[in-house]
Amino acid sequence: MTDQPIRIVMWSGPRNISTAMMRAFENRADTGVIDEPFYAPYLAATGIDHPLRADSLAAYPNDWRAVVPIVLGPAPGGRPIFYQKHMTHHMLPGFGRDWADRCRNAFLIRAPEDVVSSYVEKREHVTLDDIGFVQQRELFEREAHRLGHAPPVIDSADVLADPRNALTALCEALDIPFSERMLSWPAGKRATDGVWAPAWYDAVERSTGFARPASSQNRPPLRDDLRALAEAARPHYERLSAFRLAGSSP
Repeated sequence: MTDQPIRIVMWSGPRNISTAMMRAFENRADTGVIDEPFYAPYLAATGIDHPLRADSLAAYPNDWRAVVPIVLGPAPGGRPIFYQKHMTHHMLPGFGRDWADRCRNAFLIRAPEDVVSSYVEKREHVTLDDIGFVQQRELFEREAHRLGHAPPVIDSADVLADPRNALTALCEALDIPFSERMLSWPAGKRATDGVWAPAWYDAVERSTGFARPASSQNRPPLRDDLRALAEAARPHYERLSAFRLAGSSP
């Protein structure tokens, strides 16, 4: 068993392609994954009402301190790569972040208008804190300062437009080999999915790969309050987008 795997921490906001990206890495023969390990501590600390909240709190550690040994431990199955799907808004101000210094951190971004439009399909009320753009920029700046250069940033639009090119660039930036197995996977549920999957993962459970992006012209116009929310998030998105690995602006 490998005691010290390559730990890849992928920081994303909600309603990105974060679960599909987890599928891509899980389909590699050399990679074990974990799904949002700080979600239960986030729910416990905030008291926020999310779908399947009680199930999530019952199934996982509720204290962030109990999560750290898990994310710094062996990869599932003793595999040499440990891919971790993390939501940026789960990292509340009181949660320690030093553990991430022992990992290879990357950032998955998506245009805020698309995030907001998708989020309100699942949960009507949404705030800037809920969609994680401010927290994602804070985590990015922290890691850039630690490294002395920008960490890998990948835009979901680039992945959907050209999965092979985008994932090859990501793997190169993470110093791991690209695998063809990342481009497709069997449809269905996964034992590695969080217990909240029934509320959020219906589309990815039907998927067998990265679908071409829907045109933004087909997206219904956002109402005024949601448009203002997306505009508040945009500077944080654009800060990271300037460093993305592949493709052109969405």
